[in-house]
Amino acid sequence: MAIDSRAVIAPGAKIAADVEIGAFTIVGPDVEIGPGTIIGPHAVISGWTRIGSGNRIFQFASIGDAPQDKKYKGEPTRVEIGDRNVFREYVTVNRGTTHDKGVTTVGSDNLFMASTHVAHDCVVGNLCVLANAATLGGHVELGDHVIMGGFSGVHQFCKIGAHAFIANNAAITRDVPPYVMAVGQPAVPHSVNATGLSRRGFSPEQVRNIKNAFRTLYRMDLPLAEAVERLKAAALGQPEIGPMVEFIARSTRSLVR
Repeated sequence: MAIDSRAVIAPGAKIAADVEIGAFTIVGPDVEIGPGTIIGPHAVISGWTRIGSGNRIFQFASIGDAPQDKKYKGEPTRVEIGDRNVFREYVTVNRGTTHDKGVTTVGSDNLFMASTHVAHDCVVGNLCVLANAATLGGHVELGDHVIMGGFSGVHQFCKIGAHAFIANNAAITRDVPPYVMAVGQPAVPHSVNATGLSRRGFSPEQVRNIKNAFRTLYRMDLPLAEAVERLKAAALGQPEIGPMVEFIARSTRSLVR
């Protein structure tokens, strides 16, 4: 364990033997930090927070502090973080509230660039990238492989499906289905994240099928119910369309249209 003598580690903290912690970092008594994690100087890890293995937390990050919610009264809510995530400078991840799941959840292999914010009760999947100053309001859900451009923001309770791309400065006020690129303020569907899909191993045929599904949903002026029925039929022979159908069924704030 390489803990700088100037770090402040509460007696109750559970820290794996090979964790590195920099000068003037503060770790609270209910924090658990897994093996291979490196925490820079001047970070604060507080609350009921569990951090997995191989994470990298840079200087001035704040992980696990109280939610920015006026209804929060100090209840022992949590933050759960997976493995191999990178939290750059000034990233903030707040713990959950008793008005939802009571936990903010971050998966594995995500990159949170400088000054990004993950609010209370959010669920972030795996392999996501949040560029500088991207912001998630409370209760937001991100699927796997979501990319958020710089200064983009997501309204409370919105969902963003896997492989979606949120453009810089976009304001997400409704749910964004999987594979969709959303732009603008408020955000609207622009196209399919075809470049990202190709990079992740989707075949040209699968990308073409997804583009056709996008046209069905957004370019044919169909009522949503009819568009969904067509997507369901397509999904029978094109499994890559299934996540879109499942996402739409779970949507609670309506879709970007």
